[in-house]
Amino acid sequence: MATDNYSQFDEIRPFNPSELPAVYDRLLASEQFRKVLTYLYPGVDMQTIAGMMHRCRTNLEFQKALCYPFLEQLLAKASHGCDMDASAIDSGKRYTFVSNHRDIVLDSALLDKMLIDNGFTTTCEIAIGDNLLSLPWVRDLVRVNKSFIVERSLQPRQMLMASKRLSEYMHLVISDKNDNIWIAQREGRAKDSDDRTQPSVLKMMAMGGDRNPIESLKQMHIVPLAISYEYDPCDYLKAREFQLKRDVEGWKKSPQDDVESMRVGIMGFKGRIHYHCAPCVDDWLESIGSTLPKTELFNALAEEIDKRIFSSYRLYANNYVAAHKLGDTDYSDKFTKEEEETFMRYIDGQLTKIDIPDKDEEYLRERLLVMYANPLFNSLIV
Repeated sequence: MATDNYSQFDEIRPFNPSELPAVYDRLLASEQFRKVLTYLYPGVDMQTIAGMMHRCRTNLEFQKALCYPFLEQLLAKASHGCDMDASAIDSGKRYTFVSNHRDIVLDSALLDKMLIDNGFTTTCEIAIGDNLLSLPWVRDLVRVNKSFIVERSLQPRQMLMASKRLSEYMHLVISDKNDNIWIAQREGRAKDSDDRTQPSVLKMMAMGGDRNPIESLKQMHIVPLAISYEYDPCDYLKAREFQLKRDVEGWKKSPQDDVESMRVGIMGFKGRIHYHCAPCVDDWLESIGSTLPKTELFNALAEEIDKRIFSSYRLYANNYVAAHKLGDTDYSDKFTKEEEETFMRYIDGQLTKIDIPDKDEEYLRERLLVMYANPLFNSLIV
């Protein structure tokens, strides 16, 4: 990628292998990064870690040598395991995984691990918003870890140009670099787990390939991916955000809030985690052909992706208990009394973690239950 043909992507692409040694040195010179390493690899001296990094000649080698072992240890401590059903796709092909968004860091990181475990020879290039990259060492680290940058804080004209460049880069990842891509179905996470694909994401993806939007989208080989957590460790932070937005005019998350969400999402207990790859949408796009007006294409594709994600959720007892407690339908045949008591104790515990003025416990409890009920509700409308 270090040729003149690709220079227009230098600001957003992952680092090339030739750039890695200098970036490793820059990272290791960062006091904050060294503190993170001490936390992630307790008892391992910095010289040993530096040696491990410098032996990694490619981004994929870095992921396998440093990220994969950490994720294995993390899953052993903070989950009851993670698996993926990849039976609908071919490990010899390359795809753009469009998924619901549960965790800022782990959604893509665990997908990379699952791809390796399922026989893929490569991982994913990861779309990440520049709003999460205010610290220089974080920006360096994600680009070592095969991330490309989605620019968001731009004026409308600049945004259009940035979207076209981003789309052109994504097409090159699939066609020239022979790699996979992960991108969330929408900007930011759905705080209430009511997952919906933004047509604007699909419009962006169609900008960079064939002039015909259907052919351009087919070149991306989109695979809808459902990510199901038994427990979302950030649920209480999301509930807190709901009340603050309700009660405090103009309230917005701070960069420190994002850092806290990353920390809690990574280290918090997740229970069972399941990734499910729905079939690639190429056949659906082929069947649509030219029968659908261009103005309707992106909305229709977004709805098709949503249906495939909804039908691929793995539903846990928690989802049924939450829906039952909200009173819409009697789901008591879907869980045991013990499962109900365990989940409601969990909800009570998460509520105690929320420390805000004029704490509205009834509202916060309802918000938490809705988060767990929505995947079930959406699976019923497919």
